Amino acid sequence: MSIQTAPDELPLVRAEGVRKSYGPLEVLKGIDLEVKRGEVVCLIGASGSGKSTFLRCVNHLEKIDGGLIWVDERVVGYRLKGEKLHEQSHNEICADRTDIGMVFQHFNLFPHMTVLENLMEAPLKVLKQRKDEVRRRAFDLLEKVGMHEKAHAYPRQLSGGQQQRVAIARALCMQPKVMLFDEPTSALDPELVGEVLRVMKDLAKSGMTMIVVTHEMGFARDVADRVVFMHDGRIIEEGPAEAVIGRPQHERTRAFLSAVL
Repeated sequence: MSIQTAPDELPLVRAEGVRKSYGPLEVLKGIDLEVKRGEVVCLIGASGSGKSTFLRCVNHLEKIDGGLIWVDERVVGYRLKGEKLHEQSHNEICADRTDIGMVFQHFNLFPHMTVLENLMEAPLKVLKQRKDEVRRRAFDLLEKVGMHEKAHAYPRQLSGGQQQRVAIARALCMQPKVMLFDEPTSALDPELVGEVLRVMKDLAKSGMTMIVVTHEMGFARDVADRVVFMHDGRIIEEGPAEAVIGRPQHERTRAFLSAVL
C-alpha cells in the first residue's frame, strides 16, 4: 500500500535542476531547492552568485534553460503534455503569477496613482474582484505596514522606506501563496532599513511562505527557518540559520560571512 503525502506536507515551491544562461555565461548551474509552506528561506551570497536570477525564474520573469520549477504543484511558465513542455501564453503566465508576490530592490510603484490606488489596481483589473472587498483589504494591509494615514498620498511624497512598505502591501493585496523579496532594503538609506525589516518580520510571524534574497545577516539569523548560501550559480551550503551563519561548514561560506559580518 502506498503512503500518500498530505497536501500541506508537499513543498510549496520546488526547483529541480534549474539552469539559466545569458549567452555563453551560465548563471544558474543546476539549482535544487524546496520551500515548505509557511517557511522563510533566505538566499545569501556575493553579488553575481545567481540569487536574484533564481528568484526571477520562480515567477517566470526569466525563462529557464533547463530543469523545472513548481509552485503549489504547478509547473511555472509551462504546461506538461505527456513528457513535453509547452510554454504558456502570456495570459496564462500572468494568471499563475497571481499566486506569487514579488518585492523588488526598487519600489516600482505607479507614480500617477495614490498609495490606495496602487494597492487596488491589480486585484480589480487582474482578479476582477469587487471594489468594496478590495478597498477594505487594501486599508487593512496599509494598517499592518503602518501606512494607513498615507493612503491618499502619491509615491513622490513618501520616503524610500515608506514606498517599500507600500510595495509589500501591494504584493500582499493579491493574496499570494508565496512572497519573493529581491534585496528589498538595498536601495534604502541605512536609517530606513529597519522599518521595512520590521514589516517583513511581522509577515514571517503570520505564516507567509517567503523566499528572501538579502545581505542583512541579522535578519536572516533572526527570521529565516533556513539559510541557503549560493556561489557561482550553485547552492554550496544550506541549513538552519544558526548553523549556516553561526557554524558554516564550507570554506566559501566562511569566507563570505567573514567579509560581511
